Amino acid sequence: MKRLCLLFSALLTALVLAACSADSGNKMPDVTFTTLDGQQITTNDLRGKVVMVKFWATDCTTCVAQMPDTINYYKQFSPKGFETIAVAMKHDPESYVRNFTESRQLPFHVSMDTDGSLAKAFNDVKMTPTTFLVDKQGHIIKRYLGNYDKETFIATVNQALAG
Repeated sequence: MKRLCLLFSALLTALVLAACSADSGNKMPDVTFTTLDGQQITTNDLRGKVVMVKFWATDCTTCVAQMPDTINYYKQFSPKGFETIAVAMKHDPESYVRNFTESRQLPFHVSMDTDGSLAKAFNDVKMTPTTFLVDKQGHIIKRYLGNYDKETFIATVNQALAG
């Protein structure tokens, strides 16, 4: 049994590591994000910025737990050209997303993926949180699934901002 647990643990680690880098180097899909306040943001609008695209849901405990860090990253890096777009999954009721956004005073763009087309465009995202880090030229640097190392993430953002 112990051997099976070790094998499962190694397999799970390999899958998470593969998920974290599977999209590395690919271009961000050509999409339009519509924010809760009706603003439309296209892929072209984001060129020249380092962008975090975070797929999340109000019923995802890891997503909710990550939001304070996401807010801090935005506040810390946005003056340097960092943008954040939080994309709520299609199953999430808009009223829940609006309530969460307002009660937590999210300072970045929040978009609803009402028909699932944004998740589909980003390599068919199904699990939350799934976070993409995109460089100034629109290339996906990393895809993170679930929790990730904060120090490594910050170092990657700083490197992308410097580039």
